[in-house]
Amino acid sequence: MTTYPAAPRTNGLAIATLVLALCGFSLLPVILGHISLNQINRTGEGGRGFAIAGLVIGYLTIAAIVLLVLFIVIPLVAVGASGGFS
Repeated sequence: MTTYPAAPRTNGLAIATLVLALCGFSLLPVILGHISLNQINRTGEGGRGFAIAGLVIGYLTIAAIVLLVLFIVIPLVAVGASGGFS
């Protein structure tokens, strides 16, 4: 009879990171993702892929918000302030 070692436990913060990132949050998944990666490296738990995926989605969401503000919101405010819509 062959016995196999148990799979490592999945880090709960890594799962929360991915779920929050998929729900559209931006800053919270980035913070939790870094914390969970630190915990995974320290404890040997699983979930590294969840944490990295949440971090990537979180950073992409932040980048999209920055681009939205730079290229849409600021020009609209500038046009409105100059009386361009009159």
